[in-house]
Amino acid sequence: MQTHLALTLGDPAGIGSEVLLKALADLEIRALCTLTIVGNRRLLEQAYEQLRLRTTEPLADPANLDVFDPVGDVDKRIHWGQGSALTGDLGFRYLNAAIYATIEGKFSGIVTAPIAKNFWHEAGHCYPGQTEVLAEKTNSDRYGMAFIGRSPYTGWTLRTLLATTHIPLADVPQTLTPELMDLKLGLLLESLENDFGVKNARVAIAGLNPHSGENGQLGREEKDWLNDWLDTARKKYPQAQLNGLYPPDTMWVKAGKAWYGKPNFESGADGYLALYHDQGLIPVKLMAFDYAINTTVGLPFIRTSPDHGTAFDIAGQGLANPTSMKEAIRLAAHINRCRLTAEINHQSSDFTKPMVQH
Repeated sequence: MQTHLALTLGDPAGIGSEVLLKALADLEIRALCTLTIVGNRRLLEQAYEQLRLRTTEPLADPANLDVFDPVGDVDKRIHWGQGSALTGDLGFRYLNAAIYATIEGKFSGIVTAPIAKNFWHEAGHCYPGQTEVLAEKTNSDRYGMAFIGRSPYTGWTLRTLLATTHIPLADVPQTLTPELMDLKLGLLLESLENDFGVKNARVAIAGLNPHSGENGQLGREEKDWLNDWLDTARKKYPQAQLNGLYPPDTMWVKAGKAWYGKPNFESGADGYLALYHDQGLIPVKLMAFDYAINTTVGLPFIRTSPDHGTAFDIAGQGLANPTSMKEAIRLAAHINRCRLTAEINHQSSDFTKPMVQH
């Protein structure tokens, strides 16, 4: 089965159209699989004409792209950097159309351009983010948010899954439970094997408190139940190497060395389980901001996304970096190939090979 990905336009006032046009100007990306933009062709044409005057980077001509428009032209003009209920509604409708078309089998997966949650809310779509919409529309109650980045220096791949996502920090200790940790660890191990061909995975698991609680002196969650949970998980997954609970401030040291190859290359863990949003995303974005990809694991199809926002402040100026969008497309195509290959002979593809420096 040929890989066919839907690329949503995201919020039309943001940088979605720019990173898509720049990414699809790369013939290597275009050759990976069949690609269809879910959005408005006229908006893409306007972006193309304006960006040609503002950047020397190559841009794909919308006339040569496959575009699926589930909404049609809008009467009101959309301005760069000026998000609104209208642009929020369009981004939401593009995502929904891509989801339904993928469920129907038209696409193998979805690569989502960024949206602005506040303008979704202004339009009456009160979801925490695109992940939750994808889960609801696919009736998925077992899903997780993971972040993948491939180092341009060493070729090592950073894979981080969050146990909790978009909730206030004060709610994290009450939200974390042994059942939730079981769910997220299981999703991470399944993704490592099915999407990346990593068996007998080495997983680093963070503690919640500073110094992982210092034996109850700096927080009791580790002492009261997290350590016992990890002992049980090791028995449940004897094929995996589950390491932790690491103090959150030191868990990422080996990952940093593996990413930059300094002072010497030393491979980090195959996967990292962070317990809350910033605990996982600060190191990911520090190391891999332009290369990190958000992927939703546990869905019935592939979903990836660049790990950046709408960047309204630079929208339309030709300054947006398409690297994360390219990597999101590359990863989605890789995962689909890996899953198809695994069905035949359980072999993985070559996503983890080092990137070629240009």
